[in-house]
Amino acid sequence: MLMDSAKSSLLIVDVQERLLPAIADGRDVLRNCIWLAGVAQRLKVPVVVSEQYPAGLGPTAAPLLAALEDARFVEKTHFSCVADGCLAGTEVDLRRQVVVVGTEAHVCVMQTVLELRWQGKEVFLVEDAVGSRKPGDKQVALARMRAHGVEVVTREMVAFEWLKRSATELFREVNRDFIRDN
Repeated sequence: MLMDSAKSSLLIVDVQERLLPAIADGRDVLRNCIWLAGVAQRLKVPVVVSEQYPAGLGPTAAPLLAALEDARFVEKTHFSCVADGCLAGTEVDLRRQVVVVGTEAHVCVMQTVLELRWQGKEVFLVEDAVGSRKPGDKQVALARMRAHGVEVVTREMVAFEWLKRSATELFREVNRDFIRDN
């Protein structure tokens, strides 16, 4: 199955100030989350951002926060956004496809993703925009999610599938602003 911008939402899980410095390749994860959020906003794909216990882990990382325009923010204390109930009524709840990025891959991301799959959602995990403190935890989480029917993709796969075709002004804009030099 292909990702469709009209059926998708982007879920950014717990990319927070106090957690991000501990994430292996955290700068790359943050950069790729910002990049994908920008593409989503340009293509009018709704963005939902979760924050795990922000009183303890801090708010969403400032560079990502600065890049978000119309995102919906939800707070949670469960590791899984689904178990917490914080996604109820959001675009993640209302749309069939969910593209997921964030941290930590083997905890909050995986638990959320597996429960979204069990709800019948088409879930796409962006490998270059998720991270864990230990690379091995991320790899095991990716394998486990794949085994449960989660599609593991890259940020460019998302962008090109959402765009669908090249002969448009929107493609030229996204290509110029996001793809060509990134």
